[in-house]
Amino acid sequence: MKRILEILFAIIVLVSCNSQKVYSDFDISYSKSGGLVPVYENLLIKGNNAHYSFEGEGKKVKQNFKVSDEDLKKLNNILSQNNFRRIQEDHKKIYDFISTSINIKKGPNEGSKTDASAIMPNYKTNWTNITNAFQEIINNVKKQ
Repeated sequence: MKRILEILFAIIVLVSCNSQKVYSDFDISYSKSGGLVPVYENLLIKGNNAHYSFEGEGKKVKQNFKVSDEDLKKLNNILSQNNFRRIQEDHKKIYDFISTSINIKKGPNEGSKTDASAIMPNYKTNWTNITNAFQEIINNVKKQ
């Protein structure tokens, strides 16, 4: 009986670790979270495969889909045109609002930025253009 419990425990651990792999194995990550009524929205892209998840407002959505080469190229162009790597984050504390984080692990735009402490005024337009590009991909997924 003890041996069966050990095997069962090992299987549960392996399955739970594998289910979180989608959240750590990505090239591009876009996430929004926080607020007085917490909302969690994630878009993770690895190659042409993407995973979208949303939790909040009484909804829970998880969806896998493909991102076209054209959409990826457009996204990378927007990141480059809006100087993603040069965007400066402010350091003042902001509480109880939904913050957005973007992580790029591959390519010329590699970096990590968040508006959790706000974005410096000179870069707000750039940040808005970049977040709008991600929202456009998310809105296309929601239509499906």
